[in-house]
Amino acid sequence: MTTIALVDDHAIVRQGFRRLLEREPDLRVVAEAASETQALAEIQRHTADLVVTDLSLSEGSGMGLLRALAGIQPRPLALVLSMHEGAAFVAEAFGLGARAYVTKASGADELVAAIRAVLRGKTYLSLDLRAEAGGLPEKPAMHLTRREREVLGLLLKGMVPKAAAAAIGINEKTLYAHRASLMAKLGVRNERELAVAAIESGLL
Repeated sequence: MTTIALVDDHAIVRQGFRRLLEREPDLRVVAEAASETQALAEIQRHTADLVVTDLSLSEGSGMGLLRALAGIQPRPLALVLSMHEGAAFVAEAFGLGARAYVTKASGADELVAAIRAVLRGKTYLSLDLRAEAGGLPEKPAMHLTRREREVLGLLLKGMVPKAAAAAIGINEKTLYAHRASLMAKLGVRNERELAVAAIESGLL
């Protein structure tokens, strides 16, 4: 039996997801919370195996919760369920240890599919995020230079090119060259696709 904690600042949303998940015989919701502090207390009290969290909470944030989960032993698995679709949100969540990211525009069955994937040790992105990424290659090129990895990390944090260039001590023209090389190696066309490719290829 997999025990789950639902974290969302809307009680009616949590109730809906609870009903959905408890249709599955091997999934059991053992805790609910509306804030980061409450979530941490409930997760530890009930020893939840998996945390499903929104990013916007009544106090604190889902990102803060993901960061705090690293201090819990054994560390629960984490899945983000959010209205936020930006590449920077997705990349940051995975960087903080989330194993799946599902948008609230997704179908109800996709949440269950994401949980199943995470329990199998896989990562998961909801179909709408994959569709918007435009059909990525199955095996993008993995050989990135150290500088390309630095540029990738900064861009996926949402930094504009000028600021990213300054952060690592290169000029903006050079940063654009690294970004172009990254996109060519990963077979993508924009930063949303870049985030998805980085996650799916294990570069984050």
